Amino acid sequence: MLHILETPDSLTVSAPQLTKSPSLRAALAISRSTDILEHIYSLPPPAQDAAMESIRAIERTAMAAQKLQPGLGALMEYLDKRGIRKGICTRNFDLPVTHLLSTFLPGHVFAPIITREFRPPKPHPAGILHIAREWGLADGGEGLIMVGDSIDDMTAGHRAGAATVLLVNEANAHLRGHEHTDVCIGRLDELVGVLEGGFEVGDGRYGEGEGEVAGF
Repeated sequence: MLHILETPDSLTVSAPQLTKSPSLRAALAISRSTDILEHIYSLPPPAQDAAMESIRAIERTAMAAQKLQPGLGALMEYLDKRGIRKGICTRNFDLPVTHLLSTFLPGHVFAPIITREFRPPKPHPAGILHIAREWGLADGGEGLIMVGDSIDDMTAGHRAGAATVLLVNEANAHLRGHEHTDVCIGRLDELVGVLEGGFEVGDGRYGEGEGEVAGF
């Protein structure tokens, strides 16, 4: 059985794009090269709480601008019809994720949902491997596909042993040829054709043209 992991930013278009927003770095007075969560976790408790709340405030404003990515409906219909389980692994906090699911995807089940509270965050593979254990997978992430739009998504998936699918946009086009990117799509429903045709990553094959979609 194939299993799909996604990120909120791969399901929706946000303005600004939540944890990728320059406004978050400006609020924390950190450079582009500094990881936002690593910086916050390095602060003493009082300052850590204040910094976390400052980015939550920006995320609460940004989530109001969420719009569905093109092709999401067709992909969800395909995955649900095939009985393919879906999970979420994100560096965002839980409120934007809850808003996404309740507003845009009622009736579609995503579980488990890994948010910012889980540590260590992406690009560490721990969140993905936790989901694999929750699903009772003995092979770790090898039966998973990680769909995302950032280097953190691709690296976490790669390190977990999952196949990685990059949802390409203007900001991340440079990741097309990255060693952690296995497949690229321009819209989410393109993943349906990819799974139907099947693709290979290393020694594993994902998807098949007929019957149940499987990962080996």
